[in-house]
Amino acid sequence: MRHGSDRRRLPVGRSRATIVLMLRYRPCVAAIVQDAVGQVLLCERADFPGCWQVPQGGRHEGETAEEALRREVEEEVSLCAADYRIAARHGPYRYRFPRGLRSHGSDGQEQIYFLLRLEAPRTRVNVDTPAREFRSVRWIDPAELDTRWLPPMKVAVYRQVWKDCFGLDLP
Repeated sequence: MRHGSDRRRLPVGRSRATIVLMLRYRPCVAAIVQDAVGQVLLCERADFPGCWQVPQGGRHEGETAEEALRREVEEEVSLCAADYRIAARHGPYRYRFPRGLRSHGSDGQEQIYFLLRLEAPRTRVNVDTPAREFRSVRWIDPAELDTRWLPPMKVAVYRQVWKDCFGLDLP
């Protein structure tokens, strides 16, 4: 699978020479799990206590976005495909990692967001998994999302996703 990239031209001094900066974005998926009363699942990261996000992860070579979604949702929150249905698909959305940070050979992530309707009881969500990524979960109304809970590099994307999925303007 080819990673997304941006080409940016930067002037060098007074000459017409340019430097081409290639940014690589890792293809990823993200799942907004919404229950029957409209609340959405947020997960607190195990590696960064106090940072919350929706389940997400990278696509493997040759994997479709839908296949990656099913794998990531099962790996991270223990929901199998029969526990939810895909209500919408949005994106891609991009964000860059902080300066100097790279992950999986990439400068950032390009994510497809899926809005999932939970058809199983909320008690099916379990983050105590073999490759545990989250320490706890909470269910909130979409309008209650506080951008201060998010990793800073993801705030702009979440604002746009919340607008696209729920018609909400987050502060």
